[in-house]
This record gives sequence, structure tokens and C-alpha cells, in this order.
Amino acid sequence: MSQGPPIVLTIAGFDPSSGAGVTADIKTIAAHRCYGVSAITALTVQSTAGVRGVVPVDPKLLALTLEELQMDVKVSAVHIGMLGSSEIVSVVADFLNDARLNNVVLDPVFKSSSGAALLDEPGVELIIQRLLRLADVITPNVDEAAALTGFEVKDLAQMKRAAERLHEIGAKSVVVTGGHLSRAIDVLSVKGDQVQTYRADRMNSPNTHGTGCAFSTAIACQLALGQSLPMAVLLAKAYVLAAIKNSYLIGRGSGPVNHMYWRKDGG
Repeated sequence: MSQGPPIVLTIAGFDPSSGAGVTADIKTIAAHRCYGVSAITALTVQSTAGVRGVVPVDPKLLALTLEELQMDVKVSAVHIGMLGSSEIVSVVADFLNDARLNNVVLDPVFKSSSGAALLDEPGVELIIQRLLRLADVITPNVDEAAALTGFEVKDLAQMKRAAERLHEIGAKSVVVTGGHLSRAIDVLSVKGDQVQTYRADRMNSPNTHGTGCAFSTAIACQLALGQSLPMAVLLAKAYVLAAIKNSYLIGRGSGPVNHMYWRKDGG
């Protein structure tokens, strides 16, 4: 029997429109020729038009799901997205502390692109206190970096300063994403190492729903495939740009990126 592909676990919420959350993550994982398994943290009522409601799952159910997956399969990388509540953050932190898995990528999701709150304040504090130090890399956008550090983050210098502060409070490696800036600039900072900057022209597209999920999940996939972190970030950025460029309209709001284009293109 041949050896299967690397297994990537995504721990995130459920988006019925499949533009973000676990179903979008599974598409991203499949596009990278990995095998995806998932643990749902919250159910949402949403579409491309926005988020109307969030209901976290029972923390005990999540803990059992993670335990079952850990006993059954060899996980090569972990992606963590929307968590939904402080209780869920605690469950995930406990799991990571016990499981000691490699290539843990944390995308600290606090709000939807439409502005809906996706994590309570105690949950944000628990991410700072417990989860940051358990991840191998975190991928906040400029707004999330500001929420985590208390700094204003609106340009390259402030992105680097935020990364330094995140190292001080426990983060090992940080990618601050600047897709909301005038140019699509991302900053990778590895604790005790140099800072790298990734630049790209901003694409004018209405289909950007789930870009953060796609980017962080793609990094997890590339790490599972054996890439170094700097190369994983570079390839993840290329993946997201291609997914935006080759997207198509779904729904009446901000449509999703084309998660599977990478697979079709043979990337």
C-alpha cells in the first residue's frame, strides 16, 4: 500500500457559503494535494452578504473530536481559524499542549470581513495568554495585530513593530498580512532572526471572502509538505493571489476566492 499524502487538521468554524471556515479550508488542503481532517468550533449563519449569527459548539464535543482524530491519524500540520468563544480557545489550547503537534498555524480571527464579532473579549485574552506560544506561526492581519498588541498598525513600520511585540508576548513566528493596505504587503518575522517582506500589487476584485483562511491554511499545507517557513509564506501568497485572480461570482455579496484553481493549474 502506497503512503498517503500529508494530513492537515483544520480547527475552525463552519461557513454555509464555503467561502471561509472548514469547508473552504478542506478545498485549500485538497488543492495542495494534502488530506484534510477537521474539527468544527462554531456554526454560523452567513452567506457572501455577511454574518447573521454565531453559535459555538459544545466544548466537550470539540475536545472529543480532537482526541478521536489525534488517536486515529498522523497529523502533519494544524490550521486554527475562528474559535468563537473563550471556552473553545481553552479546549484548543489544552489539546495542543497535550498533543505536541508540529507546524501549528494560528489565524487569530476576531471579526468577519463584514464586521461581525467572531470571538468574545475573554477569548481574545486567552489567545494572548495561552494560544500564541503554542503555535509555530501566527498570521494576523493588520487589524488583528492591532487588537493583539494595542498598537496602531497601518503601515510597514507599524507591522514590524507589532511583530516584535507579538514575539515579546510569546509568538515564535509572525506573519502580519497587509492585504487591506494600498499594496498587498506581508511581513514575516521569526523570533531571533531577520524580518522578511513580501510585496505584490493589489488586485481589484469583489471576490475576497476567505482570503485570510486560504492564506493561513496554505501555509500549513506547505509546511506539511516540507517547505521552510519563508518559502511556505511565499507560496501561500502566490496561491491566494491566483485564487483571487481566477475567482468567479458566487452570491450577492463578496464572493469567495477560487480555492481549487491551484489544483487545476497543477501548482
